[in-house]
Amino acid sequence: MPAESNWGGNVAFTARRLHRPESVARLQEIVARSGRVRALGTRHSFSTVADTDGEHVSTSRLPAVIDIDPAARTATVGSGLRFGEIVHAIDDAGLALHNLGSLPHISVAGACATGTHGSGTANRSLAGAVRALTMVTADGECVEIRRGDPDFDGSVVALGALGVVTRLTLDLVPAFTMRQTVYEDMPGEGFRENLDAVMAGAYSVSAFTRWRDRAVDQVWVKERVDADTAEPAPGTWFGAIAADGPRHPIPGMPGTHCTPQQGAVGPWHERLPHFRLEFTPSSGEEIQSEFFVDRRDAAAAFDALWRVRERFSSVLLISEIRAVAADSLWLSPAYGRDSIAFHFTWSPDAEAVARAVRVVEEALAPFAARPHWGKLFTPSPGTLRELYPRYDDFRRLAARLDPSGTFRNAFMREHFPD
Repeated sequence: MPAESNWGGNVAFTARRLHRPESVARLQEIVARSGRVRALGTRHSFSTVADTDGEHVSTSRLPAVIDIDPAARTATVGSGLRFGEIVHAIDDAGLALHNLGSLPHISVAGACATGTHGSGTANRSLAGAVRALTMVTADGECVEIRRGDPDFDGSVVALGALGVVTRLTLDLVPAFTMRQTVYEDMPGEGFRENLDAVMAGAYSVSAFTRWRDRAVDQVWVKERVDADTAEPAPGTWFGAIAADGPRHPIPGMPGTHCTPQQGAVGPWHERLPHFRLEFTPSSGEEIQSEFFVDRRDAAAAFDALWRVRERFSSVLLISEIRAVAADSLWLSPAYGRDSIAFHFTWSPDAEAVARAVRVVEEALAPFAARPHWGKLFTPSPGTLRELYPRYDDFRRLAARLDPSGTFRNAFMREHFPD
């Protein structure tokens, strides 16, 4: 049976069949005989990046490898595992991932392939931790690519266009403890004037706004602290007031679905994500977009969005502003520049959202805003070539590794035409 749709419900998949192989050998057979095939992760992309009119293959039933090397500070993990399924073993070894996304529910391979990122001015995206990956290429062969290899920087954020990833080796750091405090009602002018300082004010910071009367409704501040010596979290932060109970980013949703707040100290993997693994963070009836600008342009980009907010805010559930450190991965939205990401969670009205996204894209166009590949966006191939300096290098890499177009789909044909 095929998978019917993505998590948000805005993409109806067109694949003829969904395979769930239980061995790499079986996966190799499927890929080698398929005319067209795409890997399908946890279906959290809101674009058609994972769709195909051929066959889908999931790696979720491959052996659940979690191989930790304490001396090398690495974890080699099965690609179909979710981040929430690997963090406990890593923490038990006294180690940590440098960053995690808002959702622990997303698969490791899918998050890395689309440039999904987490937050922090000094923190690279999740893909920035990849040291090596193994993938099944179009001819059914298993290929390992390691950091330092000529093709590596083009093969990590690769949109599923080069092969089906089966394993990834991730860099680790020593385990650490954190606290998370949610602050409310940050004055708009104060946020805009101190935007860079706010983003750099803790290990990870997320500002949530509905782009309405108040510029910032909530700021989630995630600090690295020592559990034995940490003083209480301050009651105010850049003019915002500490919340008096657990909060959810979307008004009206239960804060109990979120990771511990109110300054309670705990392990890294229970504070870096916004949401708990055991809860579904929302109904999924939503559409998402996200755009990355150079960190130096963040305040001007904020002003540009503020000027047109009335043209998109009525369709918006919530917007998140966060920072991502630069990396060297060719298709990473943070390639070569420290970035501020403007994320939009829209109501599930596809036509209204399409209009709103165009407004946002027009406002951010002067700042060379790069889209998140797994979210809804409309830039043309010509625009993408200007936004991504290694665009043509990636096209050549895909043509070399997949000359028959086994992994090409409508998304790739639209954004990376022959």
